[in-house]
Amino acid sequence: MDVRNEKLANLIIKYSLRVKPGNTVLIRGGKIAEPLLKALYQEVLDSGGHPFLWTEYDWSEEMLLRLGNEDQITYIQKPTEIFYGEFDRLIRVRAEENTKALNGVDGEKFARYTQARGPLMNTYMARSASGALNWAVTMYPTNAYAQDADMSLDDYANFLYGACMPDLNDPIGYWQRVSERQGRIIKWLEGKKNVHLLGKGTDLRLSIDGRRFINCDCRVNIPDGEIFTEPVEDSIEGHVSFSYPTIYHSREVTGVQLEFKKGRVVKASADKNEEFLLKTIDTDEGARGVGEFAIGTNEGIRQFTRQILFDEKIGGSFHMALGKGYPESGSKAQSSIHWDMICDLRDGGQIWVDNQLLYENGKFVIEG
Repeated sequence: MDVRNEKLANLIIKYSLRVKPGNTVLIRGGKIAEPLLKALYQEVLDSGGHPFLWTEYDWSEEMLLRLGNEDQITYIQKPTEIFYGEFDRLIRVRAEENTKALNGVDGEKFARYTQARGPLMNTYMARSASGALNWAVTMYPTNAYAQDADMSLDDYANFLYGACMPDLNDPIGYWQRVSERQGRIIKWLEGKKNVHLLGKGTDLRLSIDGRRFINCDCRVNIPDGEIFTEPVEDSIEGHVSFSYPTIYHSREVTGVQLEFKKGRVVKASADKNEEFLLKTIDTDEGARGVGEFAIGTNEGIRQFTRQILFDEKIGGSFHMALGKGYPESGSKAQSSIHWDMICDLRDGGQIWVDNQLLYENGKFVIEG
């Protein structure tokens, strides 16, 4: 067994999820990730928790969306409601063997599938905000992920474990230090009101008045490295051009440009898969709003890999998510989608906060 799986499992169960004796813990992941799933299962037992394993197969979601009728696509199984509504801890290990499996699925069917699962998203976000649920997500190296990132499997594994545990000898201590550093920036942002983002093809203004920035320090996403909040819902004005392809449920959309008025997308275009973009932002009333504004801080992630768990953390970038927001940041945004899109600021980009320069060329000018 790769010792890095054991170390990663220890980080997740002891630090990220903080599993205590008696906690019910859902371990969800693809079958190819068995070495990590096994290590997680053992760590839960060692911590006195009650593990339950939910093994995933790539073909199940594709088959449902291709062959299922309206009732089947929108039906929510009772065990799924229990998983999200009653378990104390949830860890998702993504381990896709084919990241393009859903590319041929009809966009309207996919929108109905997503909309039907909106209540599940509301449940786990509300339980997370209240402290009733601790959840986390990570990835396992697969050939599909390596190919998307233009790497060999060995190189991708080194990249993945290195991003999750930059200090392999003391993973928990490393993320504690990140937490302290990001905490100083968040402290500086307290009480601020207005944000102005400038970059190539980007000129956006938004309000953060009364909103809270969240310190992403490897408690939820593994790896991590960002600070985020939810803009005041009707405040976003201007336009943005996203530097990287944006991928939503395996569908890649490139060259995305959005225009906002009063907090909503009023114009959207893309160079590739524009029809999918337009159908998805019409999933429901809230899908044209913004549920998150974030700054990526992980300097160890420098390249685009086509996996949002890593790409949204790229040091020198900001990202925003269309759709639902996180209640813990003060968000009132409701939707069945949460679609992250990333913009590189390392070449002349700036972030101004209340007319003070916070960020330039991918670096914080003010450290708090």
